[in-house]
Amino acid sequence: MGLPSLAYRLYERRLARSLPADKLPHHIGVMVDGNRRWAKLAGSPTADGHRAGAQKILEFLDWCEELGVKVVTLYMLSTDNLNREASELRDLLTIIGNLLDELGHTNRVKVQQVGARDLLPADLSQKLTELEASTAERQGVHVNVAIGYGGRREIVDAVKSLLCDAAAQGRSLEEVAGDLDIDALGSYLYTKGQPDPDLVIRTSGEQRLSGFLTWQSAYSEFYFCEALWPDFRRVDFLRALRDFADRQRRFGT
Repeated sequence: MGLPSLAYRLYERRLARSLPADKLPHHIGVMVDGNRRWAKLAGSPTADGHRAGAQKILEFLDWCEELGVKVVTLYMLSTDNLNREASELRDLLTIIGNLLDELGHTNRVKVQQVGARDLLPADLSQKLTELEASTAERQGVHVNVAIGYGGRREIVDAVKSLLCDAAAQGRSLEEVAGDLDIDALGSYLYTKGQPDPDLVIRTSGEQRLSGFLTWQSAYSEFYFCEALWPDFRRVDFLRALRDFADRQRRFGT
């Protein structure tokens, strides 16, 4: 190991030791952005960028497990992404399917899909159903895979489900409106029963949410990193956690 590499490792270890355990986020949302640009810069096919991004997800989940992060939500495929060129979308769906298989084989993580499953191909939808069932009793990191996800779509789906349940119970619209509050609607979200994300990380230098966890991120802290997702390093993650730990969280203005 050369001197630069040794210095880097020592810095990383010191940074990890400096993180206060009581100020680490319980739930982290990650926008895994930059795979296509990474492939373009490397002169490689777009699919190679998506494959590199998938491998980085596995590495990232190992980091989260080491640090005791309990819940991770990964923005992997938005509803808008479903409109991409057919060959790229086909490759991307295949890569996502292979990643799901790897997550199932780890025997450590609990997987849950968040998104509109009816928008996905039948084989991917079935794979997600089986993976959720086979990992349901695991005690490791709870991994929400946001596939076919859109924040506005989630809220619309929540309202539809709430109204359908109310109709099945014979309740009037006036009764529903009178009882409607944040908790009532929140209980119909894809992430119902989970804590909202404490920290949302976006890679690639973009500084927007792009519909990610629109409802849940109302009081989240945000961290934007210049690195493209396949280049995101453990030290970049540790810096994000240090930045989060140094902030004074406010729930309001």
